Amino acid sequence: MTRAAFAPAKVNLFLHVGAPKDAYHPICSLMVFADIGDRVSTFDAEALAVRVAGPFAQALRTQHDNLVLMAARALIAEVHRPVAPIGLSLEKRLPVASGLGGGSSDAGATLRLLREILDLPVDNDRLEVLAASLGADGAACLWGAPVLAQGRGELLSPAPRLPPLDAVLVNPRVAVSTAEVYRRFDAQAQFGDIIAPVAPDEFEDATDLAAWLSVQRNDLEAPAIALAPAVGAVLETLAEEPETLLARVSGSGGTCFALCASDIEAESLAERLCAMAPNWWVQRCRLGGPWPDPE
Repeated sequence: MTRAAFAPAKVNLFLHVGAPKDAYHPICSLMVFADIGDRVSTFDAEALAVRVAGPFAQALRTQHDNLVLMAARALIAEVHRPVAPIGLSLEKRLPVASGLGGGSSDAGATLRLLREILDLPVDNDRLEVLAASLGADGAACLWGAPVLAQGRGELLSPAPRLPPLDAVLVNPRVAVSTAEVYRRFDAQAQFGDIIAPVAPDEFEDATDLAAWLSVQRNDLEAPAIALAPAVGAVLETLAEEPETLLARVSGSGGTCFALCASDIEAESLAERLCAMAPNWWVQRCRLGGPWPDPE
């Protein structure tokens, strides 16, 4: 029987990045997850295999490895015993190199799915360590729930209680290299504070949250826009629209998000953007999580 797991898009509501230390950048980021994303499912196979389909599959077909395969191999190695052969199918619905943590979320969905269907004796803590080893967003993306991530991204603490968040995600279909964004960030040598900002235990509504976020930042936003000016054009457009409470780049760039007061405003904004810029990838969504796996 085919089983499936949802791999939601990750959105960094803010992302503070410190000076590099021991070959990595310490961060502080409030991450939430969208009700749109990729999908990992199983199929019968004689050996471990991965196949990719979906609107953004072509971006992965030239790679001999992807994070789904890497996650599967890491989990199988962890149990130190043979497991039943299995095939994994990735439906790639999210843009690649887009700041949405798609690869890390795909890896997380794979770890959850394989542990369950193969009944592997790996507890949550060890599963989280495996996820973190696959990328800076790995630990947070494993569970797909709102979280404050610090350290390399592996130190997780509960997020404040968030209201329902309606949003629009927009990507100009330009891949943005995270490594190159960090190189440009380092060249600026303008490193900010990464101490977790003081936040209330709960935000009343999206307007309340947007006001608090407005004094936070994404430290990778400027270098991402310098690398890919099309991202800046998206951000500028979103900031000027009447439904937008807050517009910001997510992660290391590629995708921008607009927070809206309700689903009506988000729907209106998404429809207008699709008409204004038909070549952009535009998705209305709800932010929060965790979201249920598909049946």
